[in-house]
Amino acid sequence: MAELGRLLIYEASRDWLPIVSGEIQTPLGVASVEFIDPREPVMIVPVLRAGLVLVEHAASILPATKTYHVGYYRDENTLQPTLYLNKLPERFPEDSRVLVADPMLATGGTIVATIDLLKDRGIDPKNIRVVSAVAASPALQKLSDKFPGLHVYTGTIDLGLDENGFIIPGLGDAGDRSYGT
Repeated sequence: MAELGRLLIYEASRDWLPIVSGEIQTPLGVASVEFIDPREPVMIVPVLRAGLVLVEHAASILPATKTYHVGYYRDENTLQPTLYLNKLPERFPEDSRVLVADPMLATGGTIVATIDLLKDRGIDPKNIRVVSAVAASPALQKLSDKFPGLHVYTGTIDLGLDENGFIIPGLGDAGDRSYGT
């Protein structure tokens, strides 16, 4: 899951981050280069707990990051998310870029609630990228309806959900699989 996260973060960030030009001295001369501006950190928001695994190698891709955490559990009867942890700042700096990691996008409830929290703290959805291991069509449709133009990077798209709101075929509970519980 961590390696998948690294690949998805690369894809999500390669045309999205601010670039600066400069020159570097090589052993044989001066080279003109462009690189990711390290003065503008990307805000990373993993949805606990399995989202942590997806962002495990983020530092190998992004030169500067700040990580904040949100945690939800899903009510088994209503399938609605309930926030149990919010470590987001009250306000983000203007024009902040936020990468949200939620490994399983099933009904879309948790990812929509997370993006709504970010909006409440000043983040424009155009500055959000989402990475997930598996996304189901209902979640992608909900995101498209609520946040047109949002970029989602996923390992695979599964078409449906079972009667309990689990992705079919999916991969099971991403947190349990990642942590062996």
